[in-house]
Amino acid sequence: MIKFFSIRPFWALSLISLSVSPLCVKQVCAQELHSQRSVHDQHKSQQNLLRAIQLIDRSMEVYFSGDDFKMHRFYNPFTQARSEEKASVWMYSASIEAVNAVLSGLKKQQKAGNNELYGKYYSRYVDLLAKLHANAAYYLGTFTLTSFTQHKEWTVYAVDRVREKGKANVTGVLNVYDDQMWLVREFLEAYHLTGQERYLQEAEYLTAYVLDGWDCTLDEKGNEHGGIPWGPGYVTKHACSNAPIISPLVTLYEIYKKKGDQIVAHSIDQKDKLTRISKKEKKSDFYLRYAKRIYDWQKVYLLNEKGVYADMMGDCFPDCSIAYETVNGVQYRKNTELRKAVGTAFSYNSGTMISGAADLYRVTKAKSYLEDGKKLADATFTYFGKLGQQIPEHYTYATDGFNNWFNGVLLRGYTAIYPNYSKAGVYAKSFQDNLDYGYTHFLKDGFLPNDLLGGWAADKSKNDLEGMFMFTYAAQFATLAQIESTK
Repeated sequence: MIKFFSIRPFWALSLISLSVSPLCVKQVCAQELHSQRSVHDQHKSQQNLLRAIQLIDRSMEVYFSGDDFKMHRFYNPFTQARSEEKASVWMYSASIEAVNAVLSGLKKQQKAGNNELYGKYYSRYVDLLAKLHANAAYYLGTFTLTSFTQHKEWTVYAVDRVREKGKANVTGVLNVYDDQMWLVREFLEAYHLTGQERYLQEAEYLTAYVLDGWDCTLDEKGNEHGGIPWGPGYVTKHACSNAPIISPLVTLYEIYKKKGDQIVAHSIDQKDKLTRISKKEKKSDFYLRYAKRIYDWQKVYLLNEKGVYADMMGDCFPDCSIAYETVNGVQYRKNTELRKAVGTAFSYNSGTMISGAADLYRVTKAKSYLEDGKKLADATFTYFGKLGQQIPEHYTYATDGFNNWFNGVLLRGYTAIYPNYSKAGVYAKSFQDNLDYGYTHFLKDGFLPNDLLGGWAADKSKNDLEGMFMFTYAAQFATLAQIESTK
């Protein structure tokens, strides 16, 4: 027997292999499957990123004109007609979001060892980001605001673009707080991606402006009324003028949590419920406190019976005019009673709350935030996604109005909570499926239609495409690229 094995040692190895082959085969298959999935995920990640870059580059060619980066609102790829109407600052911010999403994806590709994409596109997109930021100044203007606690001059972003940098009219309803919040998010992202302090400085300045809009007036029990109106010219308090700042506030907390930097916090004296006071506070404490307060306010007042978020607190009493009060000879803004939540439940107003819950859970480890985020993710997928309505095994999301962009914010929420809630990956996949379907079936000269599942209108003249939708598709591709790379 010994002689036999000495002559044919490979037979012994074969017999040993046969005795354990089921286990070995199972392990090898699992390893191969994991390897195949990794290769597939990496390929999908790169494909998503390249598609995002393709959409951005094409959009920059068509929607932007001049050295001053004027962004035109519409373009029709069939008639090749571009609107003279210029994009609002909110629409313009979609281009910055898309570029940031690509830069983030490129950095993750580099971290994963793919230096080719990083080397080819990163510097160019950092330069593009800088140009978009610099030319956003055509929306800037300066005014003096009487808020709930102070009178102060601010330089902020107007709704509409003007011909000279810094000269926009930002009084009254001509600027809104949510526009500043979307930009705060992108400037903080730009700071993390490039390390350039100017992005952080502007983000903090705009954050101070929107928090100056927080209604810190007190009720008869000494509790703050809370909430931020849509803008300094409004009294209604919207989901979109509160929740979008939660995640940026968490980001600012993380930036300053190990530092001693201070900030001036404004409030109202609890004793007489009128006197305005101010005191210094650690930035990290200040930012996290406001993130929690705004989250709590929106959850209390705007979460509806369907488990998603209503549009705003309205039904103003006695009316929707801005009211003022005089304290110690100084005029301040006064609280206006809002009696009920009203308006459509849009996907982005729940998306920002999913992101806020995920981010607050990350830094506090309070399980209530995670549970909130999970419930909201489930509720939004049920409420906003309709299986098989247009295409079998695909979920239809509303595409009328600005819903394409709103839905992109919901996707950001799913990706934010995904690391702690794998089911959100299924929800995010519905976006991947729709983007892939639209790209495969309806791509026209580098453009995707408003309706990814339904395609273009038969009447070619009715295919005007919002520029911000092209950028949100790009941002979605780039966001999904990052999910694929982490699987």
